[in-house]
Amino acid sequence: MTKTQTVRPRHRGLLALAALASAALLSACGTPGSAIDAQAQARAMAARPTAPAEKDFPPIDSAKWKQGAFPSLEALRQMNKGMGKDQVRNLLSWPHFSEGMFGVEEWNYIFHLRTGNGPEFITCQYMVRFDDSMLTTGVYWKSPECEALATRQAAKPSPTPAPKPVVQPLPTQPAVASPPRKISLGADGMFRFGGAGLADLLPEGRRKVELLAAEIRRNFGSLRSISITGHTDRLGSASYNDALSLARANTVRDLLVREGIDAKLIQTAGAGKTRPIANCPGLQKTPALVACLQPNRRVELEVSGEQ
Repeated sequence: MTKTQTVRPRHRGLLALAALASAALLSACGTPGSAIDAQAQARAMAARPTAPAEKDFPPIDSAKWKQGAFPSLEALRQMNKGMGKDQVRNLLSWPHFSEGMFGVEEWNYIFHLRTGNGPEFITCQYMVRFDDSMLTTGVYWKSPECEALATRQAAKPSPTPAPKPVVQPLPTQPAVASPPRKISLGADGMFRFGGAGLADLLPEGRRKVELLAAEIRRNFGSLRSISITGHTDRLGSASYNDALSLARANTVRDLLVREGIDAKLIQTAGAGKTRPIANCPGLQKTPALVACLQPNRRVELEVSGEQ
């Protein structure tokens, strides 16, 4: 068996008061989700009410939300006559002043507008007025300066980014592979007699190799390889001449590396007396034969790369 609850008179009075307050709140703010009557909207849009005077705006110190807000310029642009309170609240949020509860026909806001000068802004008051159908009949700024600034900014279209210029790449000159360059350095005047090391290089010989390194760096944008081959004349044993020719090729390589040429690109070899370019008669080592065989005592380089 259930008990029947009895609502005491005092409780009935409280419930009635709560219902009345709820109805008043809905009356003040408009019924959420209620449809807008087309005829009422037409009347609101055709209304020509008198604009409020400066004294009709409430004192800014009396605002309930004194901090105000930075409004969306797009929302301000969409404000117009014939809008319901739900629509206004969706764009501008709740009013910043305590407007009352019964049939409120005026909402007031505190809006801050950027001046365009860095973070600088001005503080303005904005009023929305409604008719007895709770539809907007006009929106107003307290200050003409604020109205001009808001109108200019709201109407200003979003800047369209300038199209990026199409940069055509500069035509690149294809690297030209030049034929291998052959260079011959006479060993006479480069090395002391019978010598092959860096310490045996004569000043003139050192200068020749340093100038050669500078020329290679200047004329070859991309160096592929350098082949260095030492040669001797036919005087002396084959083993002696093979070792002497290779040692002199290695000495030229070492000096090129000191001058900035990449050692990994250099190959050396000793050909000894196997590739003469001058054939001279005689078997005895005479001054005349030594002079005749001079072209055979040489260091040859073959440089490959792209210019």
